[in-house]
Amino acid sequence: MKIGLIGYGKMGKEIEKIAIERGHVIPLIIDVDNPGDLIPEKLKKCDVVIEFTVPQSAVSNYFACFDAGVPVVSGTTGWLGQRDLIFQKCLESGGTFFYASNFSVGVNLFFELNKRLAELIIDHPDYKVDIKEIHHTRKLDAPSGTAISLAEDLISLMPGKSGWRNDLNTDVHEIGIVSERTGDVPGIHVVKWESDADSIEIIHNAKSRRGFAMGALLAAEYCQNHRGILTMKDLLKIK
Repeated sequence: MKIGLIGYGKMGKEIEKIAIERGHVIPLIIDVDNPGDLIPEKLKKCDVVIEFTVPQSAVSNYFACFDAGVPVVSGTTGWLGQRDLIFQKCLESGGTFFYASNFSVGVNLFFELNKRLAELIIDHPDYKVDIKEIHHTRKLDAPSGTAISLAEDLISLMPGKSGWRNDLNTDVHEIGIVSERTGDVPGIHVVKWESDADSIEIIHNAKSRRGFAMGALLAAEYCQNHRGILTMKDLLKIK
């Protein structure tokens, strides 16, 4: 495949490395030094584009891909407030948008484990739940998109929970999320259920960026034969 990269930081470079290992070519790289190359003529040289930038520029990058008729894999988080607009633009243009709060296969299995544990514990009101996420100091959004996904899954399953707050000081209707930024941590997520008698924790600890990069490439390959709004559930055949 011909894969374009928008964003050429550590994640972009890791994706490039693995893509070449898997026999793909990279005909286009867009970074801070050449934003003017984000034009239809150059985008159309790509079979798919993988976008890892920042929330402030991500949406316009997606729209440029839609306008060029090129599928886009979204690795940026922090844009969920514009989700409906992005989906509408994608569908109106007949485009393809593969998005995930986290592309790691392990994290997406962790999402399913989180929901299953909630289903098992939901009839035991003595347990209270909160979420903690730890990332490197360069991560701009807080809480992480992964932590938000974990919280939203819990909210959908727990009667009386109507939202989340990026703070442990929550009311009974909210799930607290603690965000910590330190060192070069790729990503740690902890969901903790606690009662007076005991506590239960499930943890995902990313050892490196490779898992995220591999997942993004699997998503790009999936876009070869699939169209529309796509997620890791489609890729992993999770119902």
